[in-house]
Amino acid sequence: MRYQKLQNICMQHQISVLLIAHHADDQAELFILRLSRNSGVLGLAGMAFTYQTFSSSMHFYDEDSKNDGILLVRPLLHFSKEDMYKVCKVGGQDWVEDPTNQSLLYARNRIRMSLRSLSSYTFKSELQAVISACRKTRAFVDQFCTKLMNQAVTIVHHGYAIIDLEILNPSKMADLCLTKFMTLVLQFISQRQRPVRGSTSKLLLEYIRTFPCKTSLTAAGCYLCPATRSKGTKILVCCSVDCPFPSKMESTFIHSDAEKTRSMPCELEQIITDGKLYSDHFVPDASDVYFLDSTSESVLTEAKRLNIISDSTYRNILLLQKDEIEYFKARIEDDVECESKDEVENITTCSNEPLRPGQICYFMSRFIVRWSLSKNIPVIPIPEKSYCDWVLEGEGWHHHPWSCTLSHDMVVEVRHMIESDWLYLAKLLNHASLDNVHQQRICTACESEQSSVNRNLYLVYLRFSAERALKLLKSIPVAARRSLPVLVNHQGLLLSIPSIGFKNCPCLTVSCIFKPRVPLGGGHSSFMQFL
Repeated sequence: MRYQKLQNICMQHQISVLLIAHHADDQAELFILRLSRNSGVLGLAGMAFTYQTFSSSMHFYDEDSKNDGILLVRPLLHFSKEDMYKVCKVGGQDWVEDPTNQSLLYARNRIRMSLRSLSSYTFKSELQAVISACRKTRAFVDQFCTKLMNQAVTIVHHGYAIIDLEILNPSKMADLCLTKFMTLVLQFISQRQRPVRGSTSKLLLEYIRTFPCKTSLTAAGCYLCPATRSKGTKILVCCSVDCPFPSKMESTFIHSDAEKTRSMPCELEQIITDGKLYSDHFVPDASDVYFLDSTSESVLTEAKRLNIISDSTYRNILLLQKDEIEYFKARIEDDVECESKDEVENITTCSNEPLRPGQICYFMSRFIVRWSLSKNIPVIPIPEKSYCDWVLEGEGWHHHPWSCTLSHDMVVEVRHMIESDWLYLAKLLNHASLDNVHQQRICTACESEQSSVNRNLYLVYLRFSAERALKLLKSIPVAARRSLPVLVNHQGLLLSIPSIGFKNCPCLTVSCIFKPRVPLGGGHSSFMQFL
């Protein structure tokens, strides 16, 4: 919540970089905390010097914005808190102490108090050396996964990804690299910020190492299955609409020109580019990475074997870890007892959101959708072979007087595609198969004095639009179709499937842009590692 508020302030004031004062002592506390929570090597690497964050709100974006996010920088990670006190004293600068920092209710405070009793120079330097070794491992894994994603992953603008297992060659990859790779792909598709952990991580590793792939899997908000006609050499990764989070939508008004968001300054873009090049230059190769095959339990043992830490530091870290684990277990037991007394609120997995003309709907954190009514009906050519039995006189049907029941004050709803939408499109190909309810809805779209002519023209348009939509839908994997946004009216009538160009009225103007909030590769994990 704190970061979100700071981020919103930055975006309101067109600030692209936020500097915060985390220091080396914070990094040490985080290492012990994550060690006690059984975190892996990537987590033990602690906080990155720089990483990109992305707003959870679309109120500052429109469909043309780049969504660069905020560059968060921690320039003081190599300074201890004592160093910062000295700087303030020498400079005559007052500071503020947060009184809650003394409360032992918080894990960080308990660890901080314990670390004070181990304030020798040797202990501090050796602890930072372990963290640095973990950071080198993370830098190597991040760069390795980035290169591999460019080679083995294809992102389709309909909102899904395809992983080429032959290029990926998962049987030759270390568990740590493969887990990170899959985490980045799944986080991008689901747009979740929580990484894959525990049993889910193991399940994914087993699944991705099966070659050729013959089964399907649902994990971390995604559905994985063999890609069509790939014979199991490629895996389709699409969003699972059965998960609560991806179905969340946000609506906001379109920004006027005066309200356009800030773009990242050219000099900042150059700094980021230079930083990545600098970081890549110092990323070690596999032979210099110490903990690539280490688990959380074995990191300290391996560090002692490599003489990164002494026996004394090794024992002291284990004692700190043991104490915090005991606190953690006690808190977990208390939390479970409290939760059993309270009712668990059910989460609706699919909720339709109202959308008025001129509003933006950010659907499932990946599609920007908007609609409006056009006074001029666009010219859409109708293939002669498909509709040779229809004779359109004069300038064509698109210049014929047209009456549309859609009004400018109408509110539509946006939901994901369901099986009945496909069946409805199939029925539109043969208007004789439409039931009485659909026939009546079509008739109401025509002016009374021209009902026969307009009805025929309307059926031609619907048939053409449905035929084109079905052809496009057949090129999209069945599992991926379910996450496509669909517009319906309050009666549930299908108005549009904008991703494939279907709309049931030529007066309707709909746009759908695939624009995930967080790009492939993340923004929640570090993207530059200054070592």
